[in-house]
Amino acid sequence: MIGAYAFPVPKLMLGMGTPMILSMMLQAVYNIVDSAFVSNMKTNADEAMNALTLVFPMQMLMVAVGIGTGVGMNAMIARCLGQNHKEKASKTAGNAFFLAGVIYLVFLLFGCFGVTTYVSSQASTETGIVSVGMAVDYLRICCVFSFGIVFFSIAEKLLQATGRSLYSTIAQITGAVTNMILDPIMIYGLLGCPEMGVQGAAYATVIGQIASCVLAMLFHFCKNREIEKGLRFCKPDISIIKEIYAIGLPAIIAQALMSLMTYGLNVILVRISTSMQTAYGLYYKIQQFILFAAFGLRDAITPIVAFSYGLGNMKRIREGIKYGLIFTECIMFAGLVLIEVFAVPFSGIFGVEGNTLQLFISAMRIISISFIFAGANIAFQGIYQALDGGMESLTISLCRQLILVFPPVLLFTQIAIKQPDAAWLVWTAFPIAECLTMLIGIFLLKRLYRNKVSGDIRMTSGRVISETS
Repeated sequence: MIGAYAFPVPKLMLGMGTPMILSMMLQAVYNIVDSAFVSNMKTNADEAMNALTLVFPMQMLMVAVGIGTGVGMNAMIARCLGQNHKEKASKTAGNAFFLAGVIYLVFLLFGCFGVTTYVSSQASTETGIVSVGMAVDYLRICCVFSFGIVFFSIAEKLLQATGRSLYSTIAQITGAVTNMILDPIMIYGLLGCPEMGVQGAAYATVIGQIASCVLAMLFHFCKNREIEKGLRFCKPDISIIKEIYAIGLPAIIAQALMSLMTYGLNVILVRISTSMQTAYGLYYKIQQFILFAAFGLRDAITPIVAFSYGLGNMKRIREGIKYGLIFTECIMFAGLVLIEVFAVPFSGIFGVEGNTLQLFISAMRIISISFIFAGANIAFQGIYQALDGGMESLTISLCRQLILVFPPVLLFTQIAIKQPDAAWLVWTAFPIAECLTMLIGIFLLKRLYRNKVSGDIRMTSGRVISETS
């Protein structure tokens, strides 16, 4: 499968990217499906919807740490295979599984001891004890059984690193379908199953994640022949772990900032109303479906550019950057059109009404404008990661999800508290932040390409000429 990297870059990127896009979009399905079924519960549906909004940031953090570690491993393995360093590639995979075990242990301990404090920190007197209790129950189940999503993230990226994205997609589809089948059964108490409500949604989610994990692990052990297996490769190697996180830490922070941003917005928006908080939570789940498609393509950009970088092939690096930006922008533009046209039908999925409904629709209409700029920013992150531009990737993440978002959000929130009809102003903070971040990203890409990529390849070419003369 490594020979697939010889295909023309556009064909290779679409071939690798399409399964990854489907895989990431299916990842977003978990939260959308849970919310859709929970919103139609016979009792306490509004409280349950708010509960899922409160737990969402921590769910995103679990995905962030697993996927970020996988991204670092992915780029390292692709580069090692491009340089024909198969022993190091195998050690990288083994160390990634060791790290997955450590990550799971951390979330297990949080699930046992930290959930109540976390949920309560986002609540207000308006939130209600029922929503808090539901959120605690849901999140504790997700954390205790989080080994499914953590180990799947590693196995998925291993399959992608060797060009076997189709198998990771099959595993992801299996989990998503399992979740969708079990959700109504366990939430509403069908087919002899006890009615479990929000807890049923949590159990359906983790069972789906475990199903994906088991299948992805089987595919890795059976299909990834380029990667040697064995416990000796899992022995912690500090130098390899440092390399994984030199690339992966910015990716973790990038994903974790999504969690931090959502958590921060939950704390801020509840000052306006719980309707505002719930509306943003629902919008974010719809938005994720589009953003995760772009993340899927970004995860194809990274190994393609990294492999070319390992080979020292300047032409393919340029093509990887060019087509990565073009294809990501196409995805985001399509997402913009989709949400603008179907904003009202999408709002009907969750059965919300009144003020929450109006705020939800206005969020879809306004925040989705940011997609045009967000597409470039997401592609930049994949390109930076492939070229060892960890700080550049971190800078973009900090700008679009923290530094340039919260100041206008805080400003517009103060206006909305005094003038409730102006609450929609809060949503304009997102297009502003993404646009400014894109301008910074263009500057960083030019600087990285000029100072690092061109220089490294010139040095490599000069060394090869010297050694052969």
